[in-house]
Amino acid sequence: MMKNTEKWHRKLDERAAELESELRTAKADEAEAPTRTPHVQVPDTVDVAEERLREAVRHAEMDRDVAELRDIDAARERLRTGEFGLCVDCGVRIPNERLDAMPASARCVECQQRYEQTHPIEIRLPPTL
Repeated sequence: MMKNTEKWHRKLDERAAELESELRTAKADEAEAPTRTPHVQVPDTVDVAEERLREAVRHAEMDRDVAELRDIDAARERLRTGEFGLCVDCGVRIPNERLDAMPASARCVECQQRYEQTHPIEIRLPPTL
């Protein structure tokens, strides 16, 4: 059992490192994005729209990564308490194939589908859009 726990800790740590790297890259890209200060040249509306769309996508990706990092923290807590691999809604064992694909999974497939139907994804746009 201990070896299996180490496996899940390692998988969660690896995924968290990937997400943190993506967030650092996104923040660096955001810092390098063109400023909204007036230029000598009148901005093209297509260019402005394209930059706003890129900014919205960047924010959505960052929000998704932060949410997954929270899920990883919750999974680490379930590992600590011995509840890792059990569905938080119905208590059945989550298949290893699901955990291999998504180590922070908190629900079995059936409960996850039910959860997604009752908790639609909310898309939040940055205030500048």
